Amino acid sequence: MNLSEFGKKYGMFIALAAMFGIMLLYQWEWARQTIAGVVDIIIGPFVAMGLPFFALILILATITGFYSSLIQKYTMDYEKMAEVQEKMKDFNVKFREAQMSGDERLIKKMQARQQAMMAEQMQMTQQQFKPMIYILILTIPIFFWIYEKIRYMPMPGEVTAAIADLSNSIVIPFAGLSSYFDIYLWVFPLWILWYMLCSLCMTQIIRKALNIGGM
Repeated sequence: MNLSEFGKKYGMFIALAAMFGIMLLYQWEWARQTIAGVVDIIIGPFVAMGLPFFALILILATITGFYSSLIQKYTMDYEKMAEVQEKMKDFNVKFREAQMSGDERLIKKMQARQQAMMAEQMQMTQQQFKPMIYILILTIPIFFWIYEKIRYMPMPGEVTAAIADLSNSIVIPFAGLSSYFDIYLWVFPLWILWYMLCSLCMTQIIRKALNIGGM
C-alpha cells in the first residue's frame, strides 16, 4: 500500500483522532496556553493595532470562513453530490409508484436497487464529513486563543462604564454594554454567538465570491 492509498483509506480516521486529541488538550491549561501562544504569533499583529475585541473576532471569523470554503471547494465534489441527490429523488418517486402498484416483482427490484443507492448516499455523507474534521482541526486552536484572551475580561454583572470599554466588552442592541460571557439564546456565551454570526455571514459572502457550490 503506497502513501496515496493509505491516505485515502485512513486519512479521515487520522484526522478524526487529531481533532479529538486537540479537543482533549483543552482540559490541560498548559497545553491550551501553548497552542494559544502559537496562534498568537499570527493573530498578535491585529491585537497590536488596538482593534476592539469584537472586531478581532470578526477578522478571525472571516479567516475561518475563507479556509473552510477552500477546504470544502477542494475536498467535496458538488457535482457528484447534486447527481446523487437527483438520483435519490428520482428513485424515491419510482419506489413509491412501485409500492402503490402492488407489483411484488417490481418492488423487489427496487429494494435491491435501494441498497446500492444507500451505499452511494453513505459515500457522499462521508465526503461531507471529512472536510468538517479538517476545518475543526484548524478552528479549535483559534477558539483556544479567544478563550485565553477573554478569560480575564469582566464576567456577567461586572461590566460597568467605569471598568469596561470595547476592548473587553461589547455593546448589544437593547442590552447595552455586555460581558462576552453573558448568555444569549439560553445556552450560548456571547463571544461564541458573536463568532457564529460573523462566521455564518462572512462564509456565505466568501463562498459566493469564490463560486463554491452547495449554497
